[in-house]
Amino acid sequence: MMRGRSDGSQKKRLITSVCVVAIFLGFLYAYYGSIFGHGTSALEYGSKSLKRLGSSYLGGDDESDGKQDEAKYGQEDEDDVTVKSFPVCDDRHSELIPCLDRNLIYQMRLKLDLSLMEHYERHCPLPERRYNCLIPPPPGYKVPIKWPKSRDEVWKANIPHTHLAHEKSDQNWMVVKGQKINFPGGGTHFHYGADKYIASMANMLNFSRNILNNEGNIRTVFDVGCGVASFGGYLLSSDIMAMSLAPNDVHQNQIQFALERGIPAYLGVLGTKRLPYPSRSFELAHCSRCRIDWLQRDGILLLELDRVLRPGGYFAYSSPEAYAQDEEDLRIWKKMSALVTRMCWRIASKRNQTVIWQKPLTNDCYMEREPGTQPPLCRSDDDPDAAWGVTMEACITPYSDHDHKAKGSGLAPWPARLTSPPPRLADFGYSRDMFEKDTETWQRRVENYWNLLSPKITSDTLRNLMDMKANMGSFAAALRGKDVWVMNVVPEDGPNTLKLIYDRGLIGSIHNWCEAFSTYPRTYDLLHAWTVISDVERKGCSAEDLLIEMDRILRPTGFIIIRDKQPVIDFVRKYLTALHWEAVAMGNSGSEPDEDGDDIVLIVQKKMWLTSESLRDAE
Repeated sequence: MMRGRSDGSQKKRLITSVCVVAIFLGFLYAYYGSIFGHGTSALEYGSKSLKRLGSSYLGGDDESDGKQDEAKYGQEDEDDVTVKSFPVCDDRHSELIPCLDRNLIYQMRLKLDLSLMEHYERHCPLPERRYNCLIPPPPGYKVPIKWPKSRDEVWKANIPHTHLAHEKSDQNWMVVKGQKINFPGGGTHFHYGADKYIASMANMLNFSRNILNNEGNIRTVFDVGCGVASFGGYLLSSDIMAMSLAPNDVHQNQIQFALERGIPAYLGVLGTKRLPYPSRSFELAHCSRCRIDWLQRDGILLLELDRVLRPGGYFAYSSPEAYAQDEEDLRIWKKMSALVTRMCWRIASKRNQTVIWQKPLTNDCYMEREPGTQPPLCRSDDDPDAAWGVTMEACITPYSDHDHKAKGSGLAPWPARLTSPPPRLADFGYSRDMFEKDTETWQRRVENYWNLLSPKITSDTLRNLMDMKANMGSFAAALRGKDVWVMNVVPEDGPNTLKLIYDRGLIGSIHNWCEAFSTYPRTYDLLHAWTVISDVERKGCSAEDLLIEMDRILRPTGFIIIRDKQPVIDFVRKYLTALHWEAVAMGNSGSEPDEDGDDIVLIVQKKMWLTSESLRDAE
């Protein structure tokens, strides 16, 4: 009898265990299937999951006639048909950044050194683990407030995170007011406004009229640990372009707020890899209590700042170590002062809570150091401009013989430098005539783009733009008269022309378009894709994945200008319905003066759509 009861209980336990396993496997299938599913497992659009609200498109309708697509780009396929739909990602992925996804790090069990900030660096999913789905906007999402009003206020529904407002309430970072979040312009070390803080820095350096741009000689600035980027936002009125950088850390939405405000910003960290910028890119670097241990690993992070600073460039440092008198801060200050002295920096000014160091103009100081002085000079075969996936080294980047003799960057003041041939043209064997022709060509092309866009846009429709293959930056240069800024992206496997872009007073980043870009969803109003899709296909990467990534970073109602060959245009057109894009203009480049006519220009607009779940949540 006892054995029988035991057998019965074992059967019950076995049945219970099987049921638990089955439920768990079913959950995994439902969860991962909704995220990683491809075409056949796509969530259907239409009345079930998407709705039409007023005149704003929220999904469903197929405006394609089904005849436009005759050949699949890159391969022959007798079953070639227009792609009808993609799955929609779960609402919890509305802020997904695929290569900065901490959930992915946990799932892959990557062994990262947290003390070196490796968990904030890029770790991209393998193709089979990518989110093959469209990122939904959050409930209640609205078309962003237009610049310049957006500098001071954004819709709370677009970034429904208010923890920074409470955490930084004493520092005036941001304030929640009804349906909006306001930005008074404060920061950790400038509670009373970035404008006053910036003027104070200019005064410390004896710049004319307390304007930090120093009559056009300071144009590109790097703000590390930027918070919500109020420092960079207030520099714009002085014709200074700041690259505001911060990681996706405990203040995880700070860069998202910056971009929603229309302020240039990039997700990144000073960790183990070089910043994605070439050497000598910035006239000034800034850290306002950025919580970085500059002394770690023989000063390697400070040496990375040194690499990206121009000859004679400044580092403005506002932190307790610069003025406090307690024992620990004094210890840090003493060690940091010794380090920068060995790096040949000098104090340009020190007042209250801020110290400003200046980098030397030539190699003279480096050559006069005692043998064995640390940090050493970098090896002669080190490429200081290599910046994609390159491990940092604790060494000083000396100037070339040419730059040493020039005693400076040799750049014209802004705005003349935008159209002046950069001195580093010679590094690529480019002539002055080539540069000027490129500038003129893109001026014509951009004028043509705006003519095609004119029925759809007004002067304030666009703010955050990205040139996905920027070459020498002439697309951005042609937009000088418009109230926009451009993230100029240079592919990692081509000529590193990003240094020419920075020498023109513009900003940008190195990137590999086989991977996701380091930004939040819905952060750009316009993407310019000049042969980017054909380049990705040529590298053996997925053009479909690239289209999904472009959709991720594009704001609803935003535009994409695709300039490519006819097969690529045909390939993109078969995805319009699935991506909820609408073709708004198309033209042959032969209609543009002095063009050979091989390129086709297709302009598409991303429609506004929300899932039915989002609509219910918003209601």
